[in-house]
Amino acid sequence: MSTVAERVGVDPERLWAGSVAAALAALVVGSLVLPETVYDGFIWHYFWGPVQADANSAVCAIRPGSTVEYLYSSQACASAAEPVAYPGYTLVSEVGYMVTLLVALTGVVFLLRRLDLGTDREFFYALLPFVFFGGALRVVEDANDAVPAADALITYPLNTLFISPIIYFTVFALTLVAVVATVWASRSGLVERYDRLLFGVGSVVLAVTLGYLFSLFLTGAEGVEFYPQVLGTVLVGATITAGATWWLIERFAPAVNEGTGRIGFVILWGHAIDGVANVIGLDWMTALGAGPNLVPKHPVNQFVVDVTGSLLPASVLAVTGDTWPFLLVKLVAATFVLWVFEEEIFEESPRYTMLLLVAVLAVGLGPGTRDMLRATFGV
Repeated sequence: MSTVAERVGVDPERLWAGSVAAALAALVVGSLVLPETVYDGFIWHYFWGPVQADANSAVCAIRPGSTVEYLYSSQACASAAEPVAYPGYTLVSEVGYMVTLLVALTGVVFLLRRLDLGTDREFFYALLPFVFFGGALRVVEDANDAVPAADALITYPLNTLFISPIIYFTVFALTLVAVVATVWASRSGLVERYDRLLFGVGSVVLAVTLGYLFSLFLTGAEGVEFYPQVLGTVLVGATITAGATWWLIERFAPAVNEGTGRIGFVILWGHAIDGVANVIGLDWMTALGAGPNLVPKHPVNQFVVDVTGSLLPASVLAVTGDTWPFLLVKLVAATFVLWVFEEEIFEESPRYTMLLLVAVLAVGLGPGTRDMLRATFGV
C-alpha cells in the first residue's frame, strides 16, 4: 500500500516539515486573531499556564487580561474566573503531548535516517541513562522549590526548562547533542563504538545530577532529606514485580515477547519503577518513616486512587492502600505494548520502532525516576 507522501508526490521529510509549520502557523495566527479563545483558553490554560504555576510554586495561575497572576490558596483558585491553570497535567494536555510526541518521533526518524543510525538494539540501551537523567533533572527543580531561595540553583524563568513538558525538549536537545557528538567521534576514528561512548556520556550527566541532589542533603539544605529505605524499596519492589511478570510471559505466553526480546524486560522494569514508586510515595511513606505521603501528579494516578477508594471499604484500604491498582495497570499496559511489537515491525520500520520503544520506556521510567527520587530526597 502506498503512503500518503507517495500518493501526493511529495518528499516525506518535506511533507512532515510543511505539516508542522502549518500547525504552528495556525496556532500563531489563531493567537493573534482570537487571543482569548486560542491563546488564553487553550495554549495558556492547558500547556504554558501549568508550567508557570509550577515554576512559581503557586497553587494556580490566572490570566486576567494580558497579565499572569499567581494564587497561593485553594480557595482563591476555586473562586477565580477562568482561565485558571494548575500545576501538573490535564487530560487535554496529556493528549496534546501524546500527539506532539508522535509527530516529533517522526521527525527524529528522518534525522536518524540521514545519520544512518537507530536500526540496532544497542541504540536503545545507549539511551537508557538519558531516560534516568530526565527524571533526575526534574527532581532538581523540585528540590529548588523545597530549599530557601538563597540556596536555589535555578529560579524563574530558567526553572521552566526543567518542568514538564518543557523538560522533555530540554532533555531531547541535550541527548541529540550527545548523539551527534558521539557519532562524530566514532566516524572520526576517535572511538570504536559510538553507543558505548553515548552510554558513558549519559551515565556521567546522570551521576552529576544525582551528585547535586545528594550534595543538598550533605550540606544540610533546608527541605531536603535522604531516605535510602524508599530508594531500596522501590528498586527491589520494581525488580521483583517486573521479574514475576516476565516469568509469567515466558512461561505461559512467550509469543508476547518474541519481537522485543530483552528490551521487553527493560520496558517492564521501567514501568514497574513508575508503579511501585507511586504505591510507595502515595501510600507508604509514613510507614517507612520517610515523611508524609506524596500526592498524585497525573490525572490517571488520581483516577485510580479515586476509583479504588470508592470501591473498597475503609478497613481494606487501611491495610492495602488505594494506589496498588496503578502498578497492575502499568504492568498490564506494558505487557500489551510488548505484544504489539512483533518481529515484522522491527523488519519493516526499524528506526521508528526503536524510537517508539525508547518513548514507551521514557513515559514509564522518566516519571517513575522522578517520583522515586522525590520520595527519596523528601522533596
